[in-house]
Amino acid sequence: MDPVKGWYVLARTVDYAGLTLFAGGLLFLAVLWPAGAGHRGARSVLVTGWVLGLAGTLAGLGLQAAWAAQRPPGDFLAWDLLGQALDSQFGRIWFARALLWLLGGVVLAWLLQRGRDAATALPWRVGAGAILLGLLRTTGLTGHAVESTRPWLTQLADFAHLAGASAWIGGLAVLLFGVLARRDPEELASVIPRYSKLAMTSVAVVVAAGVVLAWQTVGSVGRVFGTAYGRTLLVKLAVLAVVLLAAQFSRSWVGRRLDFAVVLRGDAATVRPFVHSVAAETTLVLVVLLAASFLVTAGPGR
Repeated sequence: MDPVKGWYVLARTVDYAGLTLFAGGLLFLAVLWPAGAGHRGARSVLVTGWVLGLAGTLAGLGLQAAWAAQRPPGDFLAWDLLGQALDSQFGRIWFARALLWLLGGVVLAWLLQRGRDAATALPWRVGAGAILLGLLRTTGLTGHAVESTRPWLTQLADFAHLAGASAWIGGLAVLLFGVLARRDPEELASVIPRYSKLAMTSVAVVVAAGVVLAWQTVGSVGRVFGTAYGRTLLVKLAVLAVVLLAAQFSRSWVGRRLDFAVVLRGDAATVRPFVHSVAAETTLVLVVLLAASFLVTAGPGR
């Protein structure tokens, strides 16, 4: 692989990870667990997501320009390359994306300062929602969805795919480092069942939108097996299938053991199997994000 492309794929992976943590984390706190806005673990997930998202966007802007100009990776901050990048559609979209991340920092700072009061305030929710809509939309504007013969359908599916993945993955991270780390029985009883329902809906959206995207982008079964793009898609689907198996274990634990864990006041040994399952899901999802980064930088082989 071209070294510049390799670094660009890494930047896209970092950007995807930041988006899912930040968007999913904000949604989790706003809808499922406003009290978590005052807790260190949940706040760390949001801060990490924001830093990764901004860094991935800025690095991706310069590295895409270096890749297009056939320059070495170390030139990704060269002023002449950045100037050329801003003259392109990709550069303008990603510059706007960088500005959205900076505005997202304002939303994040408000939450860190005010905690639950911010998470339950209508102005904060409107501002956070607007930022997240912008970040999700700009992600889809530089992918294969805009090249489809039915751009309105693929861009809608791409938006739904990203939104569902963010709600699911970002929620997993807040659940793991926030709710489960505290093992508060009242929080376990109230938050986990609601997240389980959100995760089920999110996974259904991710799968349905993914089918539409694959159908529109790849075009035929033959291209799935006959192109590098198709083979990478198969790897992504295989890892996703393993993630869903782990998610099914988590769902079974919620149905069979959650009440017992609450009665035992969040006993560590009782909660530990669920923690391991959620941790496995979160780790495997990183592989899915890496595969998604390869897909967005590869030609679909039409």
